[in-house]
Amino acid sequence: MNVAAPVFAALALVLTGPVPMALSRATWTHRVPRAALVLWQAIALAAVLSAFGSGLAIASQLLVPGPDGRPTTSPAREIDALGVPLWSLYVIVFALTVLVGARLIYTGIRVGVRTRRRRAQHRMLVDLLDRSDSPVARTRSSYVRVLDTPEPIAYCLPGVRRRVVLSEGTFTSLGDPELRAVLAHERSHLRARHDLVLEFFTAVHEAFPRFVRSASALGAVALLVELLADDSAVRTTGPTPLARALATCANSVAPQGALGLGGTTTLLRVQRLATPAAPRRIAVIAYLSSVAILVVPTIAVALPWLVELERLLRS
Repeated sequence: MNVAAPVFAALALVLTGPVPMALSRATWTHRVPRAALVLWQAIALAAVLSAFGSGLAIASQLLVPGPDGRPTTSPAREIDALGVPLWSLYVIVFALTVLVGARLIYTGIRVGVRTRRRRAQHRMLVDLLDRSDSPVARTRSSYVRVLDTPEPIAYCLPGVRRRVVLSEGTFTSLGDPELRAVLAHERSHLRARHDLVLEFFTAVHEAFPRFVRSASALGAVALLVELLADDSAVRTTGPTPLARALATCANSVAPQGALGLGGTTTLLRVQRLATPAAPRRIAVIAYLSSVAILVVPTIAVALPWLVELERLLRS
């Protein structure tokens, strides 16, 4: 039991700092974005579970046997058994764990409310400015909105009342194959609810202190989400129309809460379309690593803790 808490704490620190930093610099993830995204999710979830595991392991140390042999939470008896310095350290670590849990709940709610409020405001705006009846508009989907601007713009607003927002410049700059690629890309975001994945990572990122979290993790995950949508568009139109659409809409900037086609990673995404598919073993290794990161440490550290807790409860 004395080993469980520091092991959990070390796992939480490693999985929120060094591991995300190293993975965000890897380039093999671009070739297997789905497997890489699963790996990212496993790392984030394992970090959260490890942080809670450390706090629970500390809490179990505070359960000292009482006069009848049963575990007690009396501070006086805990201090007598552990000593003031060790008892204080355990209480502080447990309080920090509770704080991380509270911050995770708070940031999850805050990120969700903030994002949905922005989307609702922007959705109302694009509905008011909609020019779907424009002569250049070549789509009649009920959730597509057209803005009166010559710059090529393409992004989507996920949610129950979803929207795909295009500009008149997008229609005049792109041919039909490229336009289909754009719509396939944005529909992939909406169908797969990539926005929920980004919300989860944003909440976890903001919940942990700045000195341990990796700032590059969010950017890496956002790129993988775009690569997944690119792959969906390629299956619909092929790589060439999508590459042309990406180059045309490279300067398109999506508002906060939206998922856009363009951005600073456009060149990397276009170059990726010309690279051969990755060997299947890379994805298999990524999936197996996800399972190992999430399951193996948890079992190795949690089982001794559960056995000790059961012994205390039965004593």
